[in-house]
Amino acid sequence: MVAADPDLKCVVCYARISFDGRVKDAHGIEDQHRDMTDAARRFGWLVVYRYTDNDKSASKEGVVRDDFEQLISDLATGTTPEGYPIHGVMAVNDDRLYRRPSDWERYLKAFTSHEGRVYHDSNGVQDLYAEGFEIKGLVGVAMSLSETRKKQRRSRNSHRSRAVRGQAVAAWRPFGWEDDKVTLRSEEAEAIRQAVEDVIAGASISEITRRWKEAEFITSRGNPFQYQTVKQVLMNARLCGYREIKGEIVRDGDDQPIVGEWKSIITPKQWFAVTAKIRERGGGTGMPRGGLVHKYLLTGILRCGNVLEDGTTCNNKMIGIKANDWLKYQHAYMCKKTVDGGCNKTYKRGDKTDEIIEKLVIAKLEKDAASKAQDVPDWDKTEALERAIKSRNELERRWHDDEDTDIDDETFFRNLPVLERRIKELRADEAKHEALKAEAESAQEDIAKAWKSKTITQKRDAIKKVLSAVVAVPGGKGNKTFDPDLLKPVWRSSGE
Repeated sequence: MVAADPDLKCVVCYARISFDGRVKDAHGIEDQHRDMTDAARRFGWLVVYRYTDNDKSASKEGVVRDDFEQLISDLATGTTPEGYPIHGVMAVNDDRLYRRPSDWERYLKAFTSHEGRVYHDSNGVQDLYAEGFEIKGLVGVAMSLSETRKKQRRSRNSHRSRAVRGQAVAAWRPFGWEDDKVTLRSEEAEAIRQAVEDVIAGASISEITRRWKEAEFITSRGNPFQYQTVKQVLMNARLCGYREIKGEIVRDGDDQPIVGEWKSIITPKQWFAVTAKIRERGGGTGMPRGGLVHKYLLTGILRCGNVLEDGTTCNNKMIGIKANDWLKYQHAYMCKKTVDGGCNKTYKRGDKTDEIIEKLVIAKLEKDAASKAQDVPDWDKTEALERAIKSRNELERRWHDDEDTDIDDETFFRNLPVLERRIKELRADEAKHEALKAEAESAQEDIAKAWKSKTITQKRDAIKKVLSAVVAVPGGKGNKTFDPDLLKPVWRSSGE
C-alpha cells in the first residue's frame, strides 16, 4: 500500500486511562481508540498499531507504562513490533501520552529521531519539529502536572474534612455494615465481634479465616476471605467508631479521636487489644508466622517418660494419631518410632489424656486469676501527653503569629519533629496500656465456661503458658485401666 501510495501515512495510536472504574471493562480505552480511528479515516491515514496502558497513571512516580515504553522504543527504531513503518502518532489528548517533563522529553526525542512525522490530538495536527515547541510542551506538562496535584490535594482535603466530620468515606461497603455504610449487618457484625474476642483470647487469624470461609462470608468486593483481608478487617479502626488516615487516628481540636456517624461493633479498648495482639504475633507486621495448626491438643506438649536401657529418659515429643476404628476413642498419643528419634514405647488414650490435662490447667488458671490483681492501674502518662500536645500547639501558634519574632522557620522545623515524635511515642504507650486493660478484663471471665468455646490453638496457648511439658509414663504391657497418675505435669515457674 505504501509502494502504491507514497503519500500514505502509517500512524500508531496511544490510549491511556488512569482509573478504569470498578467494572474494569476498559470502556474508556475503547472509546479513545474509536475516536482516533475515526479521525485517522478522515485524514486518509492508516492505523498500523494500537498502544494501550489501561488503569495506569502517567503522573505518579514508580508506575511503569509498558506500552508507552514500547512506543518510545518503536519510535526510535522507526517501526512497529510487526515491522510496519511509523509515520505519525495519534492521541486523544497530549496528557494521555505524558504528564511528567522527563516523559515529554523522551517522547519528543524519539518522535523527532525520524523526519516528516505527524502528530494529532484534540488540538488537531501539531508540528513537533517547530522551533520552540519543546518549551511549549514543557509549559503544557507543567500546567497539567500542577492541575493533577491540585486535584490530588483537593481530594485529600475533602477526604480528611469528611473524616473530621465523622462521615463514612469508604468507597466500598465495609464488611460488617450495610450499603449505607452506617447500619450494621447483624450476621457479619457478630462474626467480627466474636473474632475480635477470640483473637484477644489467643485465636489465630488463620483460624478466623477458616471459620469465615466455612460460613461462606465474602468480602465487600465479592471475593472469599484470605488471611490478609481478615487481618485488615480486624485492624480497621472503624470497628470501634474511629477513623484512620495513613495509620494515624483522626483527632479533633482537643486531640480526641473523632467518632464516626456509623455504628461501632466493638469498644476502643477491644480494638487496641486486638491490633496489639495481631502485631505482636507477626513481629510488628501482623503477618502470619507460618506456625503449624495442630489437630490434636497435646501434640508436642506430651513427652515420653519411658526409661531407656542406659537409665536415661526418652523425653521425646509425642505425636497425636487417629485411633483405630474399633476403639471407643478417636485419637491417641504415642512416642515416635525409633527411626524418627523416639522409642515407640509409650501410648496414651487421647480423650482421657486431654480431659485430665484440661482439668489441671483450668484449675491452675483459676488459682492464678484469684491470686493476681487483675485490675490494671490507670495510665500514668496522661499529663505528659497533654503537655506535649500543648507545647506543639503553642509552637505552631507562635510560628503563625507574624508579631512573634522568636520563632523563625528554622526554629520551628527543628523543634516540631521532636514534639511530634514524643506525642507519637506517648500515644503508642497509651494504646499498649489499653490493650493490657482489655486483656485483663477478658481474663476475669469464667475460665471453665470460656474454655469450652476456645479453639485448639487457644487451648494450646493457654496450656503452654502454665505448663512446660507433660511427662507421660508408660503403663506397661497389655490393656490396662487408664491411670491419670502416669501423667506428670511440669509447671512453669512464675518468672518464666
